[in-house]
Amino acid sequence: MSAASVKGWCPGALRPMQSGDGLVVRVRPFGGRLEAGQVAGLAELAERYGNGLIDVTSRANLQIRGVTEQGHRRLLDGLALLRLLDPDTDIEARRNILVTPFWNVGDETQALAAELEEALADSSLELPTKFGFAIDDGKSRVLAGDSADVRIERDRDGRLLVRADGAKLGRSVGRGEVVSTALAFASWFIASGGAKGGRGRMAAHFAAGAALPQALNGETEPAPVMAASRPGHYPHGALVGVAFGQMLHTTLHQFSGCGHALRMTPWRMVLSEGKREMPSGAGLITEPYDPALRVIACSGAPRCREAHADTRALAAALAPRIALDMRLHVSGCAKGCARSGASAVTLVATSAGFDLVRGGSTRDEPVLRGLNGADIVSDPSILVGGH
Repeated sequence: MSAASVKGWCPGALRPMQSGDGLVVRVRPFGGRLEAGQVAGLAELAERYGNGLIDVTSRANLQIRGVTEQGHRRLLDGLALLRLLDPDTDIEARRNILVTPFWNVGDETQALAAELEEALADSSLELPTKFGFAIDDGKSRVLAGDSADVRIERDRDGRLLVRADGAKLGRSVGRGEVVSTALAFASWFIASGGAKGGRGRMAAHFAAGAALPQALNGETEPAPVMAASRPGHYPHGALVGVAFGQMLHTTLHQFSGCGHALRMTPWRMVLSEGKREMPSGAGLITEPYDPALRVIACSGAPRCREAHADTRALAAALAPRIALDMRLHVSGCAKGCARSGASAVTLVATSAGFDLVRGGSTRDEPVLRGLNGADIVSDPSILVGGH
């Protein structure tokens, strides 16, 4: 069995995943940032070796879709020239790091990211596939709602701390202790049985009764959480949404114009560094309250072999018909690749129709089963119990 056919793990560049439209090749930007030349190069590679479609994922990565087995090797050569390739699959899998996009030149964010990447590359930690780190070291936290197991943050006075996901308090650390402490949390997680089954998460480990050792116990409350970011102008540049997390290679190429780098986010948005005008392009969201922001959808059929329905068609039809404050997740199967956490409403496609979950995720018990997509569009009150 080839690596590309194995299921139950996240794709990478070195270890792609087979989907309905070919291989999915995930590119993990170092430090959560792509230089303008790398952006242009990725767009060209997606056109040459893929089908021209590029995903923006909830892990702040890019995925080149529709790659053939024959083209994969040449794609890897191109990624290596762009300095976007890890030495091996183990290092690639461990380098699962979210980085706040709202860092300033000269602060510690990029240095912390580089040090953590190097330490993970040098380590022998056998972490579960989904296990990840977040560097959220601004005055306010912006990644608190995003998936991570070990979080590097600051307290209300600006001092650094390391916090295990699921723990209310973090451990205060000096600048030189940050990365070693983050890895100590990960090592404890493995040693205490959190990685059993290969898919464990830190918060679930605590929920099952695990308790941190005294050496890692936290005593410091992290900084407050910033309101959800929306498309618009920021001091760092233009934050732009990508409708349902997918764009054309031509759209990506536009971002590289005028030398603008991209900072990745886990919100299916990208920050065009230093850009003062909102860019235009197919599938880009530039208005802060665009209806498409209310809905999260995976690739769906026919792009994904696991999906039972065209999720994006349903998501596009429902987006303008649901409440401004609602967040809807449309998943092509029970895996929930587009979003692992809870949403106000989750629709899960099955062979018998859509299952509806309220206030939960794809793993929770539905309140309704076997719904028809056309019926939901014609009467969206079904989503909130008004049918």
